[in-house]
Amino acid sequence: MRISLFVTCYNDTLFPETGKAVVRLLERLGHTIDFPLEQTCCGQMHYNTGYQAEAAPMMRRFLRTFNDAEAICIPSSSCVAMMRDHYPKIAAESGDATLIRAVDDLLPRIFELSELLVHKLGLEDVGAAFPHRVTYHASCHSQRSLHLGDLPIRLLRQVRGLEFASLPNIDRCCGFGGTFAIKNGEVSAAMLAEKMDDVRTTSAEVVTAVDNSCLMHIFGGLHRAGSPVRMMHLAEILASTGDGAGV
Repeated sequence: MRISLFVTCYNDTLFPETGKAVVRLLERLGHTIDFPLEQTCCGQMHYNTGYQAEAAPMMRRFLRTFNDAEAICIPSSSCVAMMRDHYPKIAAESGDATLIRAVDDLLPRIFELSELLVHKLGLEDVGAAFPHRVTYHASCHSQRSLHLGDLPIRLLRQVRGLEFASLPNIDRCCGFGGTFAIKNGEVSAAMLAEKMDDVRTTSAEVVTAVDNSCLMHIFGGLHRAGSPVRMMHLAEILASTGDGAGV
């Protein structure tokens, strides 16, 4: 299958290893990866902070860039949620019938990574090996918008050598929430402190998630507290074959 990668601006700027891991993983599984250089942002940051008119051109660019994609892999549940929840609204508000059809046509071809692997490709064992104790943080968008459920956990449980540790209160937000962490700093810090306590109870070496924004927030708190716990996107663990890559 030809799979197009939308790496997301967040990953491209701050966590490029995630995009590279997606490519390694999917190529190892026998797929051809396409990376359109014209891609930019999905528009979520603008839309969520009130600049909804400014998000519309970004949506249009995304539609043009990925128009002929067979399947689109996006290693970020928050970006996929933006597209599924808000692209139809933007298109409807435009009154442009062609734009509405374009959104309706493209959305079924958009997948978060764990969705792509389990639902589209029918895989849970992707041939990964990662001999470490790992816990999984379920981000708010992955739970409440995409309803991923246990898809990431099912993938992790098939990784050779991986010891999975369930995270208490997995349904609780880590406190990041994009600009929420800036506008409501004290509340965000309190939520982060609870999440850090939950992580500590697992004795995990690594925390994983499908959103690097959450992982960055959790890492910041743990790092400042002197914890050696590392953060790795799900893609990086699934791309590992136990040869030292990503360890």
